Formats: sequence, C-alpha cells, structure tokens
Amino acid sequence: MRTGWSVRVHDPDLVPAHGPVILAPNHTGFLDPPLLMGTSPRPIHCLAKREIFRGPLGWFLRSIGQIPLDRSGTDRTALTSALAVLSAGRVLVVYPEGTRGSGNFADMRRGLAWLAVRSGAPVVPVVAFGVGSRGTTLSALPRVRSRLDVVFGSPVYLPAVTVRSHAAVQEANRRLHAALTAHYSAVAARFAGQVSASPTGED
Repeated sequence: MRTGWSVRVHDPDLVPAHGPVILAPNHTGFLDPPLLMGTSPRPIHCLAKREIFRGPLGWFLRSIGQIPLDRSGTDRTALTSALAVLSAGRVLVVYPEGTRGSGNFADMRRGLAWLAVRSGAPVVPVVAFGVGSRGTTLSALPRVRSRLDVVFGSPVYLPAVTVRSHAAVQEANRRLHAALTAHYSAVAARFAGQVSASPTGED
C-alpha cells in the first residue's frame, strides 16, 4: 500500500495486544480491507462477502484465514467460524455497516453486537480516510501518493450479560453505535472536518 499511497497509522497501540478483539472499521471504498490488513498491529480474520471468494482470489483469502459471509440472511457457518477465531484469542474484523456506504456508522447491522455479546471480546472502532469513493472500478481509487489515514479508537468493553437475549443484543448494538459514531466524530474533528478526502493533520 505504501508504494502507491502515503499511509499513516494513528493509535494502533489502542488495540489490545493479547486475547480476542473485534475490529469495527468504517467502509467507504474497496481499498479498506487490504489497507486494514496492512496496518493492523495484529493479524486479522475478516468477514467478507461470499461473492469475492471465487477462483484464485477465493483460495488465497481462505488460505490467510478470511471468512466468506452470505449477506442474504443469517449465515450460521460464518458466525461459527467467527466465534472460533475469537475463542482462539485472535482478531476478527466485522464491518458494522455491512457494505460500502457513507462511512460514518449511521447505519449498523446487529451482527457486530451479536458477536460481541456471544464472545465477550472488546470492540475497537477504526476509521479510514482517503480510500476513495464507493465505486468498484479503478476510477474509484484515490490518486497515487495521496494520503490514506487509519485511526484506531479506544476498545469498547460491553457489560457482562447472564442471558444472551434479543434485548441484550439490542442494548449492545445501541452502545456500540454510540461509541463508533463518537469515534468517527472525534476523528473528523481531529482532522478539521476533512471527512471526504485525505486529511492533512499531523499525529
């Protein structure tokens, strides 16, 4: 990534060094997954849409521990694999918005909350700036040598629950939504509100 763009990583030390962790990044461009893979302080296992697991790319993604996800419904196989990653004390990546979008965590699916409640793993917000637009062609890529910033946030530890109920997942989703949107707002303010382009602020 650094051969094509000026990549800056902010606060990676906020990611717990040991034990299960869920990274919850925003998602605006198709560079987000490889950018996070290259900047995370720990190896990651990412839940990714099933459609990209085809041919040599699919073989490669599976070989490095990435998990195909059927987004058309509840994919129990993917959820079981995700929980196994966390049970082994590793790092799981879940995109809370479920797909590329505005990147401000305005719309969140409940899969992140469900995994956090079931595993007890802390959730670390991650915001990336400068990755380009929502398109899927080369024209959507950021211009060469432009800034790409990845900002890690403080871990969110959800209260322990005795019953993993629908209500518990809803409450977890509310808490996580508040934490993720607060992190996004803080990062936007830190970079003088430059939310649609590569920021110019320093660490």
